[in-house]
Amino acid sequence: MAVMKKKGNKSLPGISTASLPDVIFMILFFFMVSTTMRDQELLVRYKLPEATEVQKLEKKSLVSFIHIGQPTLAMQAQFGTAPRIQLNDSYRTTRDILDFVAAERDKLNEADRAAMTICLKADQATKMGIVTDVKQELRRANALKISYAASKSLGY
Repeated sequence: MAVMKKKGNKSLPGISTASLPDVIFMILFFFMVSTTMRDQELLVRYKLPEATEVQKLEKKSLVSFIHIGQPTLAMQAQFGTAPRIQLNDSYRTTRDILDFVAAERDKLNEADRAAMTICLKADQATKMGIVTDVKQELRRANALKISYAASKSLGY
């Protein structure tokens, strides 16, 4: 019978780093594809109210957002702490909502205009008077599909 002897100083081969740039490129490409950039800067602070029944909007491309809340800390010196309405990237009044809805409708295809939804993202401490004024202007603009943004409550 043959006796096999182990060689004592056998080392493992090093890890090949030839494919490392490919792996890094794939990870970079993945994050570039899966990340979305915010299309508008938030000028108001808001904490969404909680809701027990929450539905996700199906086609986000048909949704236009109206933000209602206190100005951010950087803007409070100029605009105060009273709740403000943000349309796109600037503070506006309720009189500007009609033009905002018309401009948002013009961006959509003719077939999608009837399905356009306005989403109100209002702070939970915002007075209902401001929200009612916004809703009245949306009614004048014939934007009758309105959704309210809310965070899902844990149900305790």
